Parts: sequence; structure tokens; C-alpha cells
Amino acid sequence: MTVQYIGAAALGEALGVSRHAVHKWRSRYPAGSSHPFPEPDIEIDGTPGWRPNRVADVARWRDGLPGRGAGGGRPTAARQEYFMMATKRGLDRDEAVRALQTFVDEFPEMTEAEVCAWLIGKWTD
Repeated sequence: MTVQYIGAAALGEALGVSRHAVHKWRSRYPAGSSHPFPEPDIEIDGTPGWRPNRVADVARWRDGLPGRGAGGGRPTAARQEYFMMATKRGLDRDEAVRALQTFVDEFPEMTEAEVCAWLIGKWTD
């Protein structure tokens, strides 16, 4: 039975980024760094391959990247919308960050953007 893997190009396509972005992430965030890129499941002649079901792992890894510049950069659009709704619900920024992190930890199968959308949906129902 043949086992199927995807390379950097297919992984990037699934995440909406280029193959080059995947290679940059791998070099910028190696094993042993503070936020290591998920290791490939296989390497053949130096070419990495991941099982297709690992796309969600890499998406969660990407959601944990700091933003550009000092202080973590600008939050993603999903996070900005979540913070706006959290403020309307009476949470301060620190409370909103802690609550979001709790839900992200509790539901590892969801990306941070998915958790934000879910919470916003709960608040607007």
C-alpha cells in the first residue's frame, strides 16, 4: 500500500501561502527554537513530506506566530474582531487574551481564527 505525503508546495497551497513561505518558516523556526515548525513525517533526498492530515497542525502552529515588529505586531482580523466583541461584552484586553487562550488550549483541533469566530457567533446569537 502506498502512503501519500504532501510537499511544501501542497502544504503552502492548503494554507494559502507559497512553497517559499513554508521553506522560510522551516528555516526560521527550526527544531529547538521557541516555536519550532512541525517536523515533516518523511524526508526523501532532503525533500520534506507531511501526511495530508498534518495541515491542521501546521495551521495551528502558524496561528501561534508572533506578528511583525516589537510587541507581537497587529492582531489578525479574527483576533481584532474577537477583541472588539469581548470589549462590548465587558472584558478588558488581558481577560480577553486569557479567555481566548483557554479556549484555544481546550479545543486544539480548531485554529485560533476558528475559535474567535465560534466565540463571536456565541455572543451574537
